[in-house]
Amino acid sequence: MFDPREKLALFIDGANLYAASKTLGFDIDYNKLLDVFKKNGYLLRAYYYTALVEEQEYSSIRPLIDWLHYNGYQVITKIAKEFIDASGRRKIKGNMDIELTIDAMELSNTVDHFVLFSGDGDFRSLVEALQRKGRKVSVVSTLETQPAMISDDLRRQADNFIDLLQLKTEIEREQNDRSSHPQ
Repeated sequence: MFDPREKLALFIDGANLYAASKTLGFDIDYNKLLDVFKKNGYLLRAYYYTALVEEQEYSSIRPLIDWLHYNGYQVITKIAKEFIDASGRRKIKGNMDIELTIDAMELSNTVDHFVLFSGDGDFRSLVEALQRKGRKVSVVSTLETQPAMISDDLRRQADNFIDLLQLKTEIEREQNDRSSHPQ
C-alpha cells in the first residue's frame, strides 16, 4: 500500500475524524498518528482542518489546535458561520472542503501519496483530480458504524481504503495519558 520512498502528506478533516473516532469509542493520539505514517514513507506535511465558533471566548478544541500546531501539524482554521434554518433552529456551518482541496492541489506536483482522513463524498472529485496527476490517494474513515461514515463513491475512487478501526491499536490515546496532548 505504501512505498517507503514516497513523499506523503496527511489531510485531516478534523470534524470528520473526531466524529468517526468518537463513534468507534476511542480518542486519537496525534503523536502516534504521525509516527505511523513516518514509518510508511517520508512524511512531508500533516494538515489538520477545523472550523471555530466565532463568539466563543473559550473553545474546547482550542487546546488541541494549539498542541497540534506546536507538534508537527499545519493547522488550518476558519470561523464557522452561524445561521437560523427554515424551522427557526440555530445552526453552525464550518465546512473546510475548499481549503483542504486547494492545499492538496497546490502540493500535487510534490507529494506522491495523499492520505485523506475523511469520509465526505464531496472529496471524490479531489481524489480523482489527484489521480489524474499520477498521485496515489488513500482514504481513512470507517465502514464499522451504522451507517458507515464513508461515502461509497469516495471509497471506490480511492486507491486504498484504510478503516480507522484497523489503525486503532496503533493510534489510540491511552486513557490515563494526559501529557501527550489535550482532547
